[in-house]
Amino acid sequence: MSEESAAKPRGGVLRWALWGAAAIGVAGVVYIIAQSATKPAENKTAVATSGPSSGSVAEAPETHDVAKKLEHPADGVAPPAYAFKDADGKTVTPASFKGKVVVMNLWATWCGPCKVEMPTLAKLAQAYAGRPVAVVAVSIDKPEALAQAKAFIAGNAPLKLYNDPAGKLPFILKPTASGMPTTLILGKDGLERGRISGEADWAGDGARKVIDKVLAE
Repeated sequence: MSEESAAKPRGGVLRWALWGAAAIGVAGVVYIIAQSATKPAENKTAVATSGPSSGSVAEAPETHDVAKKLEHPADGVAPPAYAFKDADGKTVTPASFKGKVVVMNLWATWCGPCKVEMPTLAKLAQAYAGRPVAVVAVSIDKPEALAQAKAFIAGNAPLKLYNDPAGKLPFILKPTASGMPTTLILGKDGLERGRISGEADWAGDGARKVIDKVLAE
């Protein structure tokens, strides 16, 4: 076989390899474009479901309704006698608020949904000012983030800062908290009447219905 004839097959193989690489490259570009085209649609869907209901399938506002999200994992059970700190550094426990309906919210500055719902908890506290209702926002932030937690709560008056620097409270609840934020509703007898897992709208009618019901007990 001559050197010329030997070179031809190798050249043909090389051409096919180049064409194959080009085809793979085109396929990759098409995939990236397709992915980019679908992501905005997904984002639009998420935004649409968080807006006011228009009678469509998505009823996102209801997902934040306290009355609809209320769970009863430990109805009538006393919360653990676990000590945490108030804004002055004094030790308190859930039992310290006995005689009031308590909305005890566990939150942290690193928790986005916690910070989103906090202004609604402030509005709840305002709505029940002068009545036996205590909105107790317990931060589980570490000491190095305490200043940030204080500044955030200061912007959500009339709430006051409570802190569990060890961050153990969510884990010693019975059952344990399923995520952050978690909010317990305690009756005037200090026993748990219900729980909310995740973000909720505490300024809505659903929240008032729940609190008024527990107040009437």
